[in-house]
Order: sequence, then structure tokens, then C-alpha cells
Amino acid sequence: MGFPETRPRRLRRTAALRRLVTETSLEPRQLVLPMFVREGASEHTPISSMPGVVQHTRDSLRRAAVEAAELGLGGVMLFGIPTTKDARGSGGVDPGGILNVAIADVVGEVGDAIAVMGDLCLDEFTNHGHCGVLGEDGSVDNDATLAVYAEMAQAQAAAGVHVVGPSGMMDGQVGAIRTGLDAGGHQDVAILAYSAKYASAFYGPFREAVDSSLQGDRRTYQQDPGNGVEGVREALLDLSEGADIVMVKPALAYLDVLRAVRESVDVPVAAYNVSGEYAMVEAAAARGWINREAAILESLVSIRRAGADIVLTYWAAEAAQLLRSS
Repeated sequence: MGFPETRPRRLRRTAALRRLVTETSLEPRQLVLPMFVREGASEHTPISSMPGVVQHTRDSLRRAAVEAAELGLGGVMLFGIPTTKDARGSGGVDPGGILNVAIADVVGEVGDAIAVMGDLCLDEFTNHGHCGVLGEDGSVDNDATLAVYAEMAQAQAAAGVHVVGPSGMMDGQVGAIRTGLDAGGHQDVAILAYSAKYASAFYGPFREAVDSSLQGDRRTYQQDPGNGVEGVREALLDLSEGADIVMVKPALAYLDVLRAVRESVDVPVAAYNVSGEYAMVEAAAARGWINREAAILESLVSIRRAGADIVLTYWAAEAAQLLRSS
């Protein structure tokens, strides 16, 4: 006796049936919106390589944070652009520095309605553009940088941040930051570790967004794009040092690493849909080569399907609006 004919398409016949059996969902609460704020700005400035993204003023940042909360986003990740930089990245630890006052602004505006996150790295604040302080030989001094990171974490915590995001890829950074936070009485501040952060070509537009001073590259501390197992090892190391969330960056070119990390840890996993990934879709859509809105949602669903619980994306607010209307 033969079996009845199997037809998987039966469950694709109507929109209701497709919704019923969808394996991966995308919800606003899973999305985090990265935002840039420029010190001393009187009006927001468009970023040419990232259409629709701007360098905010403090006032426009507040308004965007309120909108993000009203849309039900999971969080906002803040990046500061200072007017002056130095070799140590002093603006990152200064309580009056742009990132720290922006954190206080946003927390004062939205309270606990949305998770307020601060990028914890020195690249925006150093005149050489590297993610740490430099030694006499011109290389990044890992251990000296850890001391600055601990200071920076305490400055952000004092400003009211809910989550710090160490992104510099220094060895031991999560442990140093956790120790510093706890010693300063900030045990409740969480750490979203940029655990598997690759030396990627997809960061180009971000460098414009933060007015990067970098000459050269960061291959001595960011990961080699050819290494997947190393990404898992980095995530496990960060977890052992006290990370609350681990992250893979970039997202779309590293979905295999994202899946491997998801299968190896028991904490939430984030992925950063980076500036170059954003810019490629925007550029293709502007030329009429792809359906922009469909490509946005498909990209984000693919990151979720690979294992991300949280997605940092410049499309977060728009995606939330698209999901509401779908």
C-alpha cells in the first residue's frame, strides 16, 4: 500500500496558513537601534553613505529615543562623536563627554521603557582612531586599554546606562569591565560583549558616521574573517568573564558563526547588522534593483533564523513600523 502524495505547498496556499507555520518570527522587541550623537551640533547631519541615518543633536536624539520606545523596540545603542580627541580617548571617560551626557539625556527621557545601551570603545575618542591606547611602539596596549575601559564603564553607569557594549576586542575586556562596575556599586549594569567581532570590509560607512581618525586597520585585535571556531572560543571566554549577552559582528556575512555561537552558549545572543550591510541594500534599492522593504525584512529574519535573539540594525525603527502594518 502506497502513502498518500505529500505536498508541502498545501501549507503555503494562503497568508493565514503561512503565518500559522512560520518557524522564525521578527518582533520589534528583538531589535536595537544604533544612534550617533555629535557634540555641539545644532542640527542633525545626514550620513551620506547611510541614507536615512543621521548624526543627531542631543535634542533630536531624545526625540528618536522616545519614538523607539513607542515603537516597542528592545533598545537603543548610543555612539558619541566628540569635538576633540586625544591619544587616550579622554572624552570617553569624562562625565561631561558627549556619550555620557547623551546616555543621561536618553535615560532621563525614556527611563526604563527601553534598554539604553552605550558603546564602550575608544575609537571614536582617540586621535589615532584605534580602539585602545597605544604603546611606545605604536601598537595597541591591551592591558593599559583595559584600565581605561573600566573607567569608561563606570562613567556610563553613573550616567544611568542599562547595558554597556565593549566592542574593542581586547583580551580580558569583559572581566576588567565587570570588576570595575562591581567595585563601583554598579552590579546591575549588564554587559553586551562584542565577542566575535571581525576585521570586516563592511564597516566602511560606520567610519564616516563617527568621523573616524583611523589610519591603517585593526587586524591585530579584531578577528580574521576566515576563522569561525575562534568566534565561538571568544564568546565562551567572554561568558566566563561575566558577559550577560554575547554578540557576533557583522551579521549577514557571518551567519555560520552566529549559529555556532547560539549552539554553544546559554545566554542571549545578539548580532549586529552593520553599516555596510545596510548601505548595500539601500544602494541597490535606490537603483530599483531590489524591493527595499522586502529585502529589509528578509535580511533581519535571516539573522533571527541563524540564532540571534537580538538584532542591532539601523532599520530597527522602520522595521517595527513595517511589522505593525503587515
